[in-house]
Amino acid sequence: MTQPTGAADADAAEPAAAALRPEPVRPRRRARVHRAWWVAAVTFVTIIGAAAFRSLPGILVDPLQDDFGWSRGTIGAAVSVNLALYGLTAPFAAALMDRFGIRRVVATALVVIALGSGLTVWMESAWQLILCWGLLVGLGSGSMALAFAATVTNRWFTERRGLVTGVLTAAAASGQLIFLPLLSWIVETYDWRPAAVTVALAALAVVPFVWLLLHDHPADVGQKPYGAKEFVPKPAPVPGAARRALAVLRSAVRSGPFWLLAGTFAICGASTNGLIQTHFVPAAHDHGMPLTAAASLLAVIGVFDVVGTIASGWFTDRFEPRRLLAVYYALRGVSLLFLPMLLAPSVHPPMIFFIVFYGLDWVATVPPTLALCREHYGDDSAIVFGWVLASHQVGAALVAFLGGAARDTFGSYDVVWYASGALCAAAALMALVIRRRPAPTLGLS
Repeated sequence: MTQPTGAADADAAEPAAAALRPEPVRPRRRARVHRAWWVAAVTFVTIIGAAAFRSLPGILVDPLQDDFGWSRGTIGAAVSVNLALYGLTAPFAAALMDRFGIRRVVATALVVIALGSGLTVWMESAWQLILCWGLLVGLGSGSMALAFAATVTNRWFTERRGLVTGVLTAAAASGQLIFLPLLSWIVETYDWRPAAVTVALAALAVVPFVWLLLHDHPADVGQKPYGAKEFVPKPAPVPGAARRALAVLRSAVRSGPFWLLAGTFAICGASTNGLIQTHFVPAAHDHGMPLTAAASLLAVIGVFDVVGTIASGWFTDRFEPRRLLAVYYALRGVSLLFLPMLLAPSVHPPMIFFIVFYGLDWVATVPPTLALCREHYGDDSAIVFGWVLASHQVGAALVAFLGGAARDTFGSYDVVWYASGALCAAAALMALVIRRRPAPTLGLS
């Protein structure tokens, strides 16, 4: 049977029409977010939660003195133990994470912090404050020092390390901005005990996220580090890392630059964590400033320290680090000499200028100090910087105690501000004395 001509033409035209018809657009498969970003997010949240217990000591000075009659020197002693342990634990934190894994160390540290903060609710004697807030919280916070962010960045990222490090550094300032006004409001509205419980709950709330999402290494989930070209196997536990840290310390103490760097950084810690972070709020309260207003000013410092650190890193790439350190310490010392004249019952423009300036200078000393460690100690620079950081916290611990004792003795903090200004001037001179010529890389024999 012959097919009609029209039907044959239609059959012939069908393939041609199909060729001209646009193909249906298939939905693109959404790119999966690399697991490294989830790990970085959990680290960010953990550091923000950690800012709660870093924010509380300065707020508790007056309430504890009113409740128990303890001197500011006694309260400062507990804070000094906390700061000292934070620094002395830091050089070994990376070794602990290499041996037992990031997740176990951080989760355990958070539980220890929650235990130490929560137990303060039932304390009745000063030694219990030193045990809970000084020993337990100090050890827990020291296990999550700068080594935490550095270990996460080094293991999970090959690209964007600078960005991730900057964001994780900003987390501490962001947490301070969140928790300082909140905790001070709780103390003023209710009591210091609900504030201590809030810190404990903040630490515990992060533990499930750490345990479920904070994997120790990309190999644990079958992935490459972000930006890596090849798969990186998980390294075996390193039981000898702590011994190496001590061996590097033994070699470093024989060199002059180490003592100059450690000395300047000890004064850095004394004039920031030990002085301003611990005693600024009670000092402002002595002059009639409300607790919440003083704590909010301290929180603003945390915002500007991020800007100052980034700018200091840019300067360190372009100018001589030791001269930068001298300028930073000199300007900090001058600002401290003016602070007694700025404290008043209300916030006024000169005080705001001081807060912004001090925030910009708060941790601006870190990039040039780290650059000088690299220049003088080469492959061992990271471990040397860990010990220099420990001196930072020891300096902070001494001034946290001595500042409170001076307030008890003289009735005001004026002598503390002037003495700290003089120390910063000494640090500026010490920075200029550091020699330019790099020393040989330390041996471990």
